[in-house]
Amino acid sequence: MKKKQNQSHDEFVLQRLKKDPKLAVEMLKVALEELDEEGGEYVFHKALHMIAKAQGIGKIAKKAGIPPESLSRALSSRGNPRLSTLRAVTRAMGLHLTLRA
Repeated sequence: MKKKQNQSHDEFVLQRLKKDPKLAVEMLKVALEELDEEGGEYVFHKALHMIAKAQGIGKIAKKAGIPPESLSRALSSRGNPRLSTLRAVTRAMGLHLTLRA
């Protein structure tokens, strides 16, 4: 009998994002709502990074006009991407940042 391997949370999320691209929108909505909370920036960066990994860092970086290493660094927990970078990355992901009153 084969023993089941445990799957990490990140691996599970990556698989779900690959199967359901609409999940990316929901993840980012939740992450944006948590930006004011402590650790909220980490959650937002993590969500963007996971979506980029699911869609392919190299592919997203190329579409956004950013070197892959720079994109990974910008979306890391220590990253601090500019708004222009976030806009380019979200567009490359097929997403658009919007604000509502």
